[in-house]
Amino acid sequence: MRAITQTALGGPEVLRLTETARPEPGPAEVLVRIHAAAVNPTDVWHRATGGLAGAEVSPVPLGWDLSGTVEAVGIGVTLFRPGDEVFGMPRHPAPAGTYAEYATSPARHLAHKPAGLDHVQAAALPLAALTAWQALVDTAEVRPGQRVLVHAAAGGVGHLAVQIAKARGAYVIGTASAAKHAFVRSLGADEVIDYRTTDFAEAVSDVDVVVDTIGGTYGPRSLRTLRPGGIVVSLASPDEAALAEVAATLGARAVFMAVEADHAGMLEIAALAERGELRPHIAQVLPLAEAGKAHELSQSGRTSGKIVLTTGAATTGADAIRGARK
Repeated sequence: MRAITQTALGGPEVLRLTETARPEPGPAEVLVRIHAAAVNPTDVWHRATGGLAGAEVSPVPLGWDLSGTVEAVGIGVTLFRPGDEVFGMPRHPAPAGTYAEYATSPARHLAHKPAGLDHVQAAALPLAALTAWQALVDTAEVRPGQRVLVHAAAGGVGHLAVQIAKARGAYVIGTASAAKHAFVRSLGADEVIDYRTTDFAEAVSDVDVVVDTIGGTYGPRSLRTLRPGGIVVSLASPDEAALAEVAATLGARAVFMAVEADHAGMLEIAALAERGELRPHIAQVLPLAEAGKAHELSQSGRTSGKIVLTTGAATTGADAIRGARK
């Protein structure tokens, strides 16, 4: 099969399209013929640094998002059969290697692909949508009527967090550059703040939940927006001990959250997509061979929504094509 590999850590130029052996599913696993795989910031980080393991080990096979067709099932699998269309985020945070024509996955890290989405759209959802779902629902337990502040609301996680928060009945405030305000409002945001011209910490108050996808000073500043009992869920900065202490003095909470493979969460995301309450915005669609270019676009920080790689096994839908042209 064709797969993207790298023999050294470094920039996008280290990514190479190579021929490698097709994997075989083990017990409780399925083999998926991948039609599309999304690119996420964690992919860029692992390519450059080796991720949590660091630079002393071999580079991690890249890619966690996939959408495709079950090719074969291992012993003990009851959820899927060959020919089923599936999507999901296998193994995270362990390597999954979905920048390839085939990958294996624990069966319960996947869900049936929503019928209303093509493979490009489905591949754009798992990691980013699970991150938003686990932050908003599992961690913050957002409820109808609560005020939710989403930083980088036009980004890969942010634009899905806005939609999930709205689906949960929240009042949603997003931060984004002025050029992206119309896009964020189209997702359902009630307010949008231009972070370049306005200090959100001065403009927003009485917030119940903050989803911080940026890190740095955004965590401490976000504490100033919270009402007593509120929570900042950080997705970008694992060193939250000091922030948690400050939050506690304010009667609030601050936590760092890492996304996990989650069958139940995938079922919830699939249900939202089926109801039309969750739609990924596709910023760009590229062939697998152009993974390096996809990483360049991702690390530029200028795209809205998601970048998706295709293997040539699927035809993108009209929505994906329109998104790629924007």
